[in-house]
Amino acid sequence: MMNLYELMKHFRLLSDLESYSQEEREFLEKFLSQEHALKEQKKREHLLRMSGIKRVKLLADFDWTFNPKVSREKIMEFMQTDWLKKPCNLVLIGPSGVGKTHVASAICYDAVTKGKQTVFLTLFDLTAKLTKARSVYSLIDYYAKVSVLCLDEVGYVLPSREHADYLFQIISKRVEIGTTIVTTNLIPSQWGKVFDSVTASAILDRLSMNGTFVTFEGRSYRNRKGGQSS
Repeated sequence: MMNLYELMKHFRLLSDLESYSQEEREFLEKFLSQEHALKEQKKREHLLRMSGIKRVKLLADFDWTFNPKVSREKIMEFMQTDWLKKPCNLVLIGPSGVGKTHVASAICYDAVTKGKQTVFLTLFDLTAKLTKARSVYSLIDYYAKVSVLCLDEVGYVLPSREHADYLFQIISKRVEIGTTIVTTNLIPSQWGKVFDSVTASAILDRLSMNGTFVTFEGRSYRNRKGGQSS
C-alpha cells in the first residue's frame, strides 16, 4: 500500500504536506487510498473485458490430483519467476481435455489482476482476425506489444502459409517485449504437420528463448462430471 507521499505523487498533487494538520493528513491518505483502489479496480475490469478471457479460471481451482502426471511443480516454478517483468515463453503440450487451457487461462487472469495488458485467443481466432483486418501490420504490431499473449489450441487448425508467416512475425517481435503462452496438442517434432518445416523450426526457436515446455498427460477432464477444459 502506498503512503501519503506516494499517493500525492501518483495523483500529481503538488500541495505542501507540511501545511496539513495530522487530522487532515489522515483524511487525505484514506481518501486517496480509496480513490487509488477504485482506479486500479476499474483498470483490471477493463483489462479483463479486453483480454478475450471468456470465463475466469484460477490455478487454485485446478484439480492437480486428477492427473498426477501434470507437473504442478513446473507451473508453480514458472509463476514464481519474473515472467511479468522479463519476457519469457511457456508452452503447454498435451492431448485435448487434460487442462492446458484452464492453466493457461488462469495464468493470463493472474496477469490481468496485476494490471498487465493480456490477450487470450485461439490460433483459429487469430487467423480469422488477421483475415478480416483492415491493416494486418497494425494488428501484428498490436499482438507483438501486449504484455502477455496466449495462443490457445495451436495444432487444431492448419493456417495458410501467409498466416503462418504472420504468426512467426508476432512471436519473433515478442521475444524481447512480452511473455508468450502457447497451448498445443503437438509435441515440437510434430509442428511440421501445421506449419512448413522452416516456419515450424523458426517459431520453435523463438519460443525456446527463455522458454519453458511442460507436457500434460493423463485422462480427459471432460469424461467426468463438471470437467475442466483442455
